[in-house]
Amino acid sequence: MATPVNVRPVTASDYAAWRPLWDGYNAFYGRFGATALPEHITASTWQRFLDPTEPVHCLVAQEEGSGALLGLVHYLYHRSMTRIEPVCYLSDLFTREAARGRGVGRLLIEAVYKQARAAGSSRVYWQTHETNAAGRMLYDKVAKHHGFIVYAKEL
Repeated sequence: MATPVNVRPVTASDYAAWRPLWDGYNAFYGRFGATALPEHITASTWQRFLDPTEPVHCLVAQEEGSGALLGLVHYLYHRSMTRIEPVCYLSDLFTREAARGRGVGRLLIEAVYKQARAAGSSRVYWQTHETNAAGRMLYDKVAKHHGFIVYAKEL
């Protein structure tokens, strides 16, 4: 990485820089088709990150010098039927296109690992789309694919 990058918890003042990353992530996965994610969901998600009683968290990768946010990672803790300690689900990971290939994604994943260890979690897991070849190249280096296929039904 040419310019150093710091990974840190998001703050209330980061909203204007976080929002394009969030919108980019949703567009990358084609969430909600041609329509945008409903504004009340984004607003609620943002407020959860700032509420210390919530189990959801956001870290951002910030470029030193410019202060630009290069990426985000969202994660949450939950109980498991096969473990006593909490499990960490890495929900969303996204980097600006111009920052890809600089190790930002790896830094964000490793930061989640660090936070999860500190929270007493024994496992971090996530899912990605099978077509996310670039992401999967990184994921194969930092975690193990266990072969599970995800099913979901909108209710």
